[in-house]
Amino acid sequence: MQAFSLHGEQEFNSRRHVEKILGRVADGDVTVACWEPGQISPYHSHPEASEIYFCFEGGGVMRTPEASVPVTPGSFVVHPPGEFHEYENGPQRTLLFRVRYGPDMRSESRGWRQSGEMDSDGTFVALR
Repeated sequence: MQAFSLHGEQEFNSRRHVEKILGRVADGDVTVACWEPGQISPYHSHPEASEIYFCFEGGGVMRTPEASVPVTPGSFVVHPPGEFHEYENGPQRTLLFRVRYGPDMRSESRGWRQSGEMDSDGTFVALR
């Protein structure tokens, strides 16, 4: 058994959101993800892993090519393998609990709005 305190493990950084892997179980891991107001994740997917986010406190918006959904305390979002997604934090600090599982946790990014890497027409520039 593994047990964790999200409040005890939280760590915030004004320059970039913090994802802190707390433990690994079989083909997965559990993470606390800490977001300052307005921070945005890279637009990415995990080709061979599912990713689940549970909002503990705070909130924002999760986007996929098909939809945008509010992320509020008590809600969770499930991304199947290969689904591109981006999280944009709202106006307050947010604490998310993340579970990833699958044979390979690698991610593929298609850009990152927070980094300013966009073409003049507003499309993402591939991260190098």
